[in-house]
Amino acid sequence: MTTVSLPAEPVVAGPGDSPAQHLRAKLDTELRALTSREPGTRAGKDPEDLHQMRVATRRMRSVLKLGRQLLGPEAEQVRAELGWLGAALGEVRDYDVLIGHLREVVADFEVADQAAGRRLVSEFVRQRGQAKRRLNRALSSERYAALLSTAARLTQRPDIEPGQGEAEDGEARTVLVGSLRKPHRRLVKAAAALPEDPPDDDLHALRIHSKRLRYAAELARPAAGRKQAKRLRGLVKAAKRLQTVLGDHQDAVVAVSRMRDLLGTATGADAHVGFVAGRIVERELAKRAEARRRWRGLVADIDAAARAVLP
Repeated sequence: MTTVSLPAEPVVAGPGDSPAQHLRAKLDTELRALTSREPGTRAGKDPEDLHQMRVATRRMRSVLKLGRQLLGPEAEQVRAELGWLGAALGEVRDYDVLIGHLREVVADFEVADQAAGRRLVSEFVRQRGQAKRRLNRALSSERYAALLSTAARLTQRPDIEPGQGEAEDGEARTVLVGSLRKPHRRLVKAAAALPEDPPDDDLHALRIHSKRLRYAAELARPAAGRKQAKRLRGLVKAAKRLQTVLGDHQDAVVAVSRMRDLLGTATGADAHVGFVAGRIVERELAKRAEARRRWRGLVADIDAAARAVLP
C-alpha cells in the first residue's frame, strides 16, 4: 500500500470558515476515503472497494475544479493526475459492473443455456484480469505516490490564504451555493439541445453533467443554513435519480457493445455462446428503451430542485 502523511484529525470547516477551507475539508474527506479503499482495491476481493475508490477520485476532481483559484497552482495538476487514476480505476470498474450484471442475467436463463452463459462471462473475467494488473502497476508507481503527496498538501491551510483575508459572514455559503449555477445551467442546456431520440454518448454526457451538479450540491451543504441545506438534499436526491436511470442506460449500451465485440473472438465463435449473447442483447436493448422513456422527466425534477436552492 502507498502511504501518505495525513494529520490524525480530519480537516473540518463550518459556516464561519472561508470557501477555501470548505474545499480543503471535502478534499481531505475524499483523500482519506480513497486511501482507505486502496488495500481492498489491490486485493480485488470486494468490487465495492474499487468502486468507492473511484467515487472518491471523482469527488476530489470536482472539488479541485471549483478550487482552481482558491487552493493554489497545484490544484489543476492534481486534478489532471486524478483523471489518470480515474481512468485506470474505471477500466476495471466497467468490467466489474458488466460481469456482475451478466452473471445475474445468465442465472435467470434456462439451465440448458447457463453453461454457454458461463463461458461467455469467463471471457470478460479474463479481460478484467488484464485490466486489474494494469491498475495494480499504476497503484505501485511513483506517479501515484506523488499524486497522493501533492493532494495531501492541498488539504492543509497555508500561513496566508491565497487572495483571502478573514472570511466574511456567509461568504462560504454565497460562494459554494453560487457554484451550483454553472453545472445547473449546463445540465439544463444540454438536455434541451437533445433530439427526441438522442445518441447514446449524449445521454452519457448528460449523466456526467448531473453528477457534477450533485457533487457541487454536496459540497455546499455544510456551509448552508438549515432551510437551504434541506433544499440541497432534495437536489442531491433528484440528481441521484437521473444518475441511476442514465447509469442503467449506459450499462445497457456497454453490454450490447461488448456482446457484439465478443462475436469476433474464439469464445464468440461458439454457436451456443452466440445464441446466449443474442438473448442478452435483447434484454439490454429493452432496458435502454426504458431509461430513454424516463430521463426527461427526471431532468425537469432536477431543474425545479435547483431553482428552489438558487436565489
